[in-house]
Amino acid sequence: MWTRSVSAGYRCFGCRSVGPKGIWGSHAVRACSAPVLPAGRITALQAMDLWRRYFEERGVTEPDLSSHHIVAHLLGAKTIESLEQGKLTEFLSREKTEQMWKLCTRRLSRMPVQYVIEEWDFRDLTLKMRPPVFIPRPETEVLVELVLTDLEMKAGTGLGADTRHTSLEVGCGSGAISLSLLKSLPQLKAIALDQSQDAVDLTRENALRLGLQDRLLIYHIDVMKDVESVLSLCSPVSALVSNPPYLFSEDMASLEPEIFRFEDHSALDGGEDGLNVIKQILTLATKILSDHGRLYLEVDPRHPPLIRRWVEANVEKLHYVETRHDITGRSVQKTSQHLRLSPEHHQNILSAFNLLLFHAKVEFMLIF
Repeated sequence: MWTRSVSAGYRCFGCRSVGPKGIWGSHAVRACSAPVLPAGRITALQAMDLWRRYFEERGVTEPDLSSHHIVAHLLGAKTIESLEQGKLTEFLSREKTEQMWKLCTRRLSRMPVQYVIEEWDFRDLTLKMRPPVFIPRPETEVLVELVLTDLEMKAGTGLGADTRHTSLEVGCGSGAISLSLLKSLPQLKAIALDQSQDAVDLTRENALRLGLQDRLLIYHIDVMKDVESVLSLCSPVSALVSNPPYLFSEDMASLEPEIFRFEDHSALDGGEDGLNVIKQILTLATKILSDHGRLYLEVDPRHPPLIRRWVEANVEKLHYVETRHDITGRSVQKTSQHLRLSPEHHQNILSAFNLLLFHAKVEFMLIF
């Protein structure tokens, strides 16, 4: 499938990431009116250029890509580059022109393009998107690749070679992680949880559209409030994976408008130190994961040393193993439950990744 091109630090479309889950800046937005709908005919190229300049003049981030993606979507393509030659110079019908103005006006309000066009690609999947469900970011694809690599290795060894593995995703959002795992591993079963009914509904819708619903159980559960349900419905599993809320509460007010105004704050705000949900997941891990199971977490760059110290002091069966930086310099942590090697033997710092591992009977991985 076509892959949409994005800027190197991209996380939420229109939010150039230099910090966790989005660039820091004011979330105030000037009131902007849309340009008048043209009385005459206009080509897609002319409309795209008009809106690009309009976005730029009014401070909308990534004006070029914003107008490109909206036009491509309107014309039934993934990218401008994938359109048939000459398509951009054809006149838009009146209906298409009105649709273009409607979609671009939404972007003018700083609504992320993913919500504007109501879909986005994650790895090899096209997922439906709608506010306020958290938009999956490209760096989370790194987390998925790590989980896939580990599960595929298990399937090829004596450890669980004949076992049907199950994964658990805490905070499923649109279902990006669980559905990607299911698509790549036909023998895998998955469980997905979220405290948001909107997220649960969207994950279910995406699973149905992709034909993966038969191997996915979805529950509306808050892991902070309903531990008994989590333990009874979700164990044992081979892999526990999560991109949890990990922003420090004090950083919430500094988020870009695309994030602050449209995405679910409960999927972003991790409390005073960003660790509220992360600590709960770490505590539950030893009760949920099977022997040789692993926990994978996407976290803030400030978190790995904090998590390591907290686990050593509070979770007896969980030992640090490794942390990796993703493509944007963020971190993934993995913990294990093997009791085979000490953390020093697993320290492996690469130019793009810096992976933390804990060994015990459970493994966990952090990605930032």
